[in-house]
Amino acid sequence: MKSPKNEGFFAVPDDVAIIAKTLESKGFEAYLVGGCVRDILIGRKPSDWDITTNATPAQIIASFPKTFYENEYGTVGVVNESTTDESTRVVEVTPYRLEAKYSNSRHPDSVTFGTKLEDDLKRRDFTINAIALKVINGSKGHYKGHLKDIYGGLKDISEKSVKTVGKPEERFTEDALRLMRAVRIATDLSFTINTDTERAILLNAEKLRVISKERVRDEFVKIIMSDSPKMGIGLLNKLGLLQFIVPELQKGIGVAQNKAHTFDVWEHSLRTVEHAARKSWPLEVRLAALLHDIGKPQTRRWSSEKKDWTFYGHDVIGAKIAVKVLSMLRFPVKTIEKVAKLVRWHMFFSNTEQITLSAVRRLVSRVGKDDIWDLMSVRICDRIGTGRPKESPYRLRKYKSMIEEVMRDPISVGMLKINGSVIMSKTGLKPGVKIGMILHALLEEVLDDPQRNTVDYLEKRAKELAELNDEDLKALGQKGKETKEKTDQKAINEIRRKYWVK
Repeated sequence: MKSPKNEGFFAVPDDVAIIAKTLESKGFEAYLVGGCVRDILIGRKPSDWDITTNATPAQIIASFPKTFYENEYGTVGVVNESTTDESTRVVEVTPYRLEAKYSNSRHPDSVTFGTKLEDDLKRRDFTINAIALKVINGSKGHYKGHLKDIYGGLKDISEKSVKTVGKPEERFTEDALRLMRAVRIATDLSFTINTDTERAILLNAEKLRVISKERVRDEFVKIIMSDSPKMGIGLLNKLGLLQFIVPELQKGIGVAQNKAHTFDVWEHSLRTVEHAARKSWPLEVRLAALLHDIGKPQTRRWSSEKKDWTFYGHDVIGAKIAVKVLSMLRFPVKTIEKVAKLVRWHMFFSNTEQITLSAVRRLVSRVGKDDIWDLMSVRICDRIGTGRPKESPYRLRKYKSMIEEVMRDPISVGMLKINGSVIMSKTGLKPGVKIGMILHALLEEVLDDPQRNTVDYLEKRAKELAELNDEDLKALGQKGKETKEKTDQKAINEIRRKYWVK
């Protein structure tokens, strides 16, 4: 990557540029700063926008019609109500801040506003986030601007390197979450971490203990939701951080598996979550993919009979460990419950020739219709994580076919807008087989023409059918049953053709 130039044209939304220019029109300085500038320079669309200024919070608030100010760090949210771009709906504007003492490695003891941009950039975490952009002029998202780069961030962007501003020990002592943030940024951007910065992370890893679990969780989620979670989790382990986040994962390192697996439990787990990322699957699937075999180290036993390793009950134990891990990281209860469920049932079935539709119905009942397809996704990731090339072999396609078959709405007299009780009240008939024959005769007519499935039509037709002799009514009812069976089979055949299975 070439080093960006200090002056040129930059992709800045009009809504953001206007805020900067409004502050300047009132006699203040205003610079875009942080991750948004970094993302502009590497050609990515920023997910949020930050401006730094020498204006005080009160002066910022007075400069715009709608703002909110609910923090102790001076950050004012400027609201753009007219925009349709969520990334520019709220732009955070923060006064220049001076370096402050951090007694707890989490938050500054006090916040002091400065008057110089240089002071503000000096306190930032990484050089690539310490580049300021002054918007000069332009329109329609294309603005001429000038970059202020004191700490060599442009060079580090060109070298794809994550490096702290100043001494890394000082930056990590100020806020220990930066230890994880370095890994997250490197993962997100496919950058490497500077050697000195990496060494300091190793030496200061234990400081992560003092960070709230919620903040650790949020950084961990960003790594999991990146395009390369395997790289991120590998870096967390290499730099001594994983032991303070999910130490249970490390127990899989070097734990050999049975002949069905190419990799140890650790490598298999990372490859499994990597495939979930490749498919852009949601957080719960990714977490379950990462944790699905977390119970294996605890359950591994050697079988002299099989001459191989066994892991009986690792799914049950793994679900319990998953609950413990996610609870410690303060994940929402719904997330914990779903991930634990996916881990618990990821070992469903092994032989498609032996499983029955009733067994599949029981599985759907246990997992739930809303989560069954996510369970299938975890199973696919698990397969790819073993080193196998095919995502959906016959067995998995058969599972999908059977699940769809049991989940479809069956064709039955229950679909009618009338029932046996109504028929008896309208016709005067007593309970008996004749009621069933009428219902099946009505079903045959509705299957032939769904528009007939109205209360008025069915009540009128039921009265007519009730007048027929038993032999004629039985013939119509039998025809209805046969039509139902043919329609059912047609639907099943279509499902099986969809998945190319018998």
